[in-house]
Amino acid sequence: MTVVRRVFAIQAQDATAADLGIRVRGRDITAQAIRTAYEKERSIVRNWYMRGTLHTIPSDDARWVLQLLSPRILAATSRRYQQLGLGDDLRQRADHLIRRALAAHGPLTRAELTERLTTLGIPPDGQAPFYLIRHAALTGILCHGPQRAGEGTYVLLDDWLPSTGRFRWEGDDALAELARRYLTAHAPATLEDFAAWSGLPITWARRAWKMLAESGVITEYGALTMLAGRVKELPRSSDTPDVRMLPAYDNYLIGYRTREASVPALHQARVWPGGGLIRPTVIADGLAIATWTRGPGSRSIQVDAFEPVPPQIEQGIDMEKEAVVGFLRPTT
Repeated sequence: MTVVRRVFAIQAQDATAADLGIRVRGRDITAQAIRTAYEKERSIVRNWYMRGTLHTIPSDDARWVLQLLSPRILAATSRRYQQLGLGDDLRQRADHLIRRALAAHGPLTRAELTERLTTLGIPPDGQAPFYLIRHAALTGILCHGPQRAGEGTYVLLDDWLPSTGRFRWEGDDALAELARRYLTAHAPATLEDFAAWSGLPITWARRAWKMLAESGVITEYGALTMLAGRVKELPRSSDTPDVRMLPAYDNYLIGYRTREASVPALHQARVWPGGGLIRPTVIADGLAIATWTRGPGSRSIQVDAFEPVPPQIEQGIDMEKEAVVGFLRPTT
């Protein structure tokens, strides 16, 4: 899908929020078109990538990104594995069981995989099944597959996305490419922003910046960095405000180290109320002006503005509300 290819990675802890994140970055995109891209074209895939969190990325980038990021994610999770009693041997046996189950019976839901993991003595009601499923994803065994009655399933990565041979990028080339993709979607930005977004060490970010600078890919934009040749493409001011309704956990809110550029300091607690929540927001010309929630059955949208909204922006909000309700309306 063109939108995902352009922005590279859509935050996807919540599947519906991910769909809304794709919608808001395109034009006339339907939920069915996104489902087609996931399940029929298989041009996009949802799995654990940056910072070990779920993202939707172009399918042909799935393997090299996983190869670059997964070793650090697995290492960072080692303590949690031990706390849950998931030693190396048990994780390997779980990987083998998951591979066999998906090969014979996939696609399978999380509950179905959890049931099979109980044969290894894994309690079904704790966090262990999730961490073992995620481990299988991080080791390249599985990825998210088609929905079944509105519920996500898992499939074997190599069955769902057949390999095309060697990785597109490896080692430092992969690191530089990830940084270039980040800047394509998020610039102007800093190398600290890239480190925060990717979950990679700041030393790695500096190395990526150095490689991009040496190859002439990036240029300075004040204290920030842009892709070379993109400065002239920065949007000009317009008489018509650009109003958009971003979903929860949107890239725009968490794709940078700090929040000042997206949410006024006075209202940040309304967007980040605590407990890991990041609320859906309304932005006007790049700055958050409200949060929003869906009504029962997604048939209405409630907007909670930070301050009184001018009529022109109110009109933009009404148009976005109508678009979101239409997007979420079940197809018959």
